[in-house]
Amino acid sequence: MIANPVREKLRRGEASFGVMAFEFFTPGLAPTLAAAGAEFILLDMEHSGLGIEGVKAQCAFARAAGIVPIVRIPAAQASLVPPVLDAGALGIMMPLVESAAQARALVAACRYRPEGHRGLAFSVAHDAYAGGDPAAKIAAANAAVLTIALVESEAGVAAAAEIAAVPGLDMLWLGHFDLSDSLGIPGGFADPRYRRAAADLRAAAQAAGKPLGWVAGDGAEAAAALRAGFRCLCIGHEVVVLRNALSAAFATARAAAPGEESPGFGGLP
Repeated sequence: MIANPVREKLRRGEASFGVMAFEFFTPGLAPTLAAAGAEFILLDMEHSGLGIEGVKAQCAFARAAGIVPIVRIPAAQASLVPPVLDAGALGIMMPLVESAAQARALVAACRYRPEGHRGLAFSVAHDAYAGGDPAAKIAAANAAVLTIALVESEAGVAAAAEIAAVPGLDMLWLGHFDLSDSLGIPGGFADPRYRRAAADLRAAAQAAGKPLGWVAGDGAEAAAALRAGFRCLCIGHEVVVLRNALSAAFATARAAAPGEESPGFGGLP
């Protein structure tokens, strides 16, 4: 039966780590991330151009690789949720959540009755095309799907306490770039206005007993965020991870003087 180990870890108060994906939607992406130690992949539909067929394929690859597929839908519209869940997603992130009403709509779209109003479709991707008792599948899916409100605006932070209090909403997520932009300081993460807003969001999540997520730039930023109270963290997105790793490798290679002998290659002509 369907299960979501990331949601289970977060509900136990533990941390979970993954990677966001914007570009390299190949069959090998999820297995590569799994081999590196990722617990989930966050597939972006808002900025990447990823469509439902791509989502369906990537969810299948992720589940086969043993990591949890989560999808950021393109807009704050609950009507976008059903096909993504039926394609196999085990978590939904709704962008630009600015009210408790939006959070309630997200939860209702992600849960079968009586917890919501998700429509019934079985023997499709979300239940691995298998037969079985519909009531058992409903209960398992309601316990598995992770619901995430992406708070990324001044209005969203102002309503964060009400959003966090919505029953069935699992997590808040800090959208740092858009939050800074809504404050009139795009990228101004050292600005006191941004710092106050981010602190207010952390406080709202902690007061509601809900985990908080964020996309960190690298492992060091993720470790600092963990110490600051975040519990669900992406280590960058796959383009940035690849670019930064190659940049460091090229810089190291180009720093060597031509003809300089290395201990590891002594004796070569």
